[in-house]
Amino acid sequence: MQNIPLIGYVYPLSGKPGDTLDFKISSEQNKDITVSMVRVVCADPNPESPGIIEHPVPSCIDGKYPSLDQPICPGSYAMAPVKDRSFDAHSCSFVINLWPTLRSDRTQTIFQVKWEMDPDAIALSINPEGCLTLVRTTAWGNMPAESTGNPLTLRHWYRAYLVRDCGNRTLRFGVLDPGTGEISERSVSTDGRPGTRQPPDTFVIAAALSPKPCLHFNGKLESPAIFAEKLSPQQVADPSLWTRHSLVSRWDFSRDIQTTKIVDVGPAGAHGKLVNLPSRGRMGSNWTGRERNWNHCPQQYGAIHFHEDDLCEFDWTTTFRFTIPSDLKSGIYAAKLRCGDSEDNIPFFVCAPANGPGKNLGVLLPTFTYALYGNHARTDYEPAWLDHFKLRNAYPWNPAEYPQYGLSTYNTHRDGSGICHASCQRPLMTLKSGYITFGNTTCSGLRHFQADSHLIAWLEQYNFDYDILTDQELNDQGLGAIERYGTIMTGTHPEYHTPGMLDALMDYRQSGGNLVYPGGNGFYWKIAEHTESRGTLEVRRAEGGIRAWAAEPGEYYHAFDGEYGGLWRRNNRPPQQLAGIGFTAQGKFTGSHYRRTRDSYDHPGVNHLFEGIDDEILGDFGLCGHGAAGFELDRADPALGTAENTVVLARSEAHDEDFIVVPEECLTHLTTVSGEPAEQLIRADMVYQQNRSGSKLFSVGSITFCGSLLVNNGENNISRLLRNVLHDFQGPQSAAGRDGGVHVLSYPRDNPWNNL
Repeated sequence: MQNIPLIGYVYPLSGKPGDTLDFKISSEQNKDITVSMVRVVCADPNPESPGIIEHPVPSCIDGKYPSLDQPICPGSYAMAPVKDRSFDAHSCSFVINLWPTLRSDRTQTIFQVKWEMDPDAIALSINPEGCLTLVRTTAWGNMPAESTGNPLTLRHWYRAYLVRDCGNRTLRFGVLDPGTGEISERSVSTDGRPGTRQPPDTFVIAAALSPKPCLHFNGKLESPAIFAEKLSPQQVADPSLWTRHSLVSRWDFSRDIQTTKIVDVGPAGAHGKLVNLPSRGRMGSNWTGRERNWNHCPQQYGAIHFHEDDLCEFDWTTTFRFTIPSDLKSGIYAAKLRCGDSEDNIPFFVCAPANGPGKNLGVLLPTFTYALYGNHARTDYEPAWLDHFKLRNAYPWNPAEYPQYGLSTYNTHRDGSGICHASCQRPLMTLKSGYITFGNTTCSGLRHFQADSHLIAWLEQYNFDYDILTDQELNDQGLGAIERYGTIMTGTHPEYHTPGMLDALMDYRQSGGNLVYPGGNGFYWKIAEHTESRGTLEVRRAEGGIRAWAAEPGEYYHAFDGEYGGLWRRNNRPPQQLAGIGFTAQGKFTGSHYRRTRDSYDHPGVNHLFEGIDDEILGDFGLCGHGAAGFELDRADPALGTAENTVVLARSEAHDEDFIVVPEECLTHLTTVSGEPAEQLIRADMVYQQNRSGSKLFSVGSITFCGSLLVNNGENNISRLLRNVLHDFQGPQSAAGRDGGVHVLSYPRDNPWNNL
């Protein structure tokens, strides 16, 4: 599979002055890479938009660096040493439970046993016909593979075993179906070679080493064990017949589920490690269905789900490092790369110093959402999109064409199971200036980082001073990351949050902080961060919601933190509690308009928000979807937590026929949870709220809202409305104890679009 000729990533994705970021670049060319740094203002390549706006920033990373073609190594597996050197491997047995999930055109290795001082390697595998197969490597090369001849049923538990009898010079292997008690077994000769009496050195699970990991297994594996005796088929079938003194190692995958460690509960204590983050906390062969929380009954969750395409974190060599200087203004930056005819850009985010005063406005960019959507290969992608990208001089690469870089949690593994892990520790095509999400539309077709740049360009356009924050800082520091700001503004689609992030935002509002939510489908899914890897995330798509895939019953609890996953609404924290509105409907990437409500004219507490606006119709234009209210919509609902003092300023209308109500709002094909007709739930509610704490809230309920801000050089009713809101939120009446007033930037602008 052809790779992208020049591509890279940075880790961590964000930092503050004094922090060091590592840039990791892969280039296939035998030339130096030229690097420069820019400040990113707008990432939209649409010629009807401001275009891509980048300001050069001289920095210590400017210069040339040697090219290095860095490896891509997909596929999860486990490795463990065989520490017990006392047992005689003249006769030994290996046992494992398996739940295969993919019929492949290549061999899949269940486990491999390797001897360091001997050329022999023995593996139990599944061949392309789906049969248990013995694969041997010797000093003379690979021996002919032998199989049981009986295909295994997918998504069915089996127990496989291998018995090495050097005295009889045979290898006996087989598979037990616990449901029927049937055993399929083969015995093959070792061709007259007695074999070494030494124990094996390495036990590899779910892959083979040859010499690099390959031939990965797809499916669940459970309870691999090594015995220093020849187990009979009867002993394999009945663990009560296993003699305790002969056990060397047994790796209990129900231990330390939150880590990448596999624990050997046998006398050898040969603990191992997981590579490429297979999924843990999975139902084992003994799961009864009576307990669905692995914390309460871990012994029934002793399986790990391995995939040949697991690839969450790359481990590339660092090309250069950048320590953020103390005088670098908070904002979005990018390392611009060029090597021969190839180009790339690597955005990163600079936050304000931790102990600095900060600005009145903090812009919280949803980098966890960026990661979970990272490299989303859309099902509606067509190669003709590439012509559209080229016409706009947009970012030329698309994940649908290059799945080897790891896909998103909106895609599935080859075996059909959902991808539940994500990280920014890999190249993300979707996190590049100029990337277009929808290549089949006449609008800008942007989501996530590129769509959020419309908001950044608008803030620069109107001289609002702001600091950049990201989800990572919010997750790491909680309320401390945001409490110094009078107003926090989110991006267009802040969908994913850990419990600590949501707690911090709720505490911020309750302590008087203002929140502007200029997006849609926010605060929707609950996620977890891995205990061993900062910024590595997990989602379990449990029970309800619009989902790209559904978690298996009994697997709704995160492995990373042990908490119940799924929708925040299912965790009794609907988005309406924080933002006044929550996800209600979705359609194609099209937008409509809002119509002002009677309250927007008559309510004495909100009419100042419409100063200078005479229009009843708001946002019937836009760079995204051609309208301010589109794609994914949120609405107010007192039953889900919208406060009584919330004023609905405007409601969207006239959405296309393809818009549907989200599943969690429907009881039957005729009834909804709220009792309203389904068609009435297809709307975006624009709301305003002021609480007793002094906290103010402005939410718009639409992902495409910010795409309207820059239309007509920013002179439009959506832009004017948001300006009025920010002036209201940052004026003398803003939250007690927080700095008031509107600050302006002195940052130089050389693009005509930025001139007022």
